[in-house]
Amino acid sequence: MPVLHDAYPSRVFDQPQLLPRRDPVVYADRPAGGGLSPDQVAFYEENGYLFLKQFFREEEVDVLLREMRRLAASGLRQGDEVVIEPESDIVRSIFRVHALSLVFDSLCRDPRLLQMARFLVGDEVYIHQSRVNLKPGFRGKEFYWHSDFETWHVEDGMPRMRALSMSIALTENNEFNGPLMVVPGSHRHYVACVGRTPEHHYLQSLRQQEYGVPDDDSLARLVAEGGIVAPKGPGGSVVIFDCNTMHGSNSNISPYPRSNVFCVYNSVENALQEPFGGQPPRPESIAARGSFVPLTPAERGFVALAE
Repeated sequence: MPVLHDAYPSRVFDQPQLLPRRDPVVYADRPAGGGLSPDQVAFYEENGYLFLKQFFREEEVDVLLREMRRLAASGLRQGDEVVIEPESDIVRSIFRVHALSLVFDSLCRDPRLLQMARFLVGDEVYIHQSRVNLKPGFRGKEFYWHSDFETWHVEDGMPRMRALSMSIALTENNEFNGPLMVVPGSHRHYVACVGRTPEHHYLQSLRQQEYGVPDDDSLARLVAEGGIVAPKGPGGSVVIFDCNTMHGSNSNISPYPRSNVFCVYNSVENALQEPFGGQPPRPESIAARGSFVPLTPAERGFVALAE
């Protein structure tokens, strides 16, 4: 596969740069579709995210939460899929959950999610990445501000901004337990970061990221323009956000756990190239490059699989 021109250089400059987005946000050729109304599509295009409160039913959330707990207790800690908190032995994240669990595979291929993803990227999609972030009470650490695309571009070789994440809340996300925060409108700017990426950087960055994070001035400018929003709601709520939307979350010092599962959809026309940062590709568990076959809707819902 030929290496494409680097449309979004990063980690190659002496000073950070704030560059304009060069790609569409919504690729569909009509104002509504995929189960989304015209107002919802327009909001997503303008703000870079969309909040769907209580999208999944309570019984569906219960199934997903039980499956997350099963994986966390299943002894996977020696594999590439599990990331431990930087200052403890607590599980921070479990990656590639769609390959580890039929329940999460069915979730990622849920027709309701799949139709929205296909509409917004204007194409068939595959799973670039899936993961669960556990963030338990009292000791769940923060996820510092970042654009997913900057990392996916530099370290994984994703060519263009034609991907999105769907974060499904497995527990209530409230003001106390470190909810996902987004900067509205930030998806229209690309923060080109400084600092050459160290080899095998992902071994540290998934625990505590130091490279590929925005500088203070660029982040302050984005927040001055768009503010900060923390979509809060009960388990089953969904946040859809563009791959270049600046986001992060605070540490959780409350007693309330905050667990979310992420399904990351990428257009099959936006398949990964060699990493633009020049480093070897990250493992398949973090960035899928072994197959870009379009997803098909799940034949059985994840609730039925758990019965």
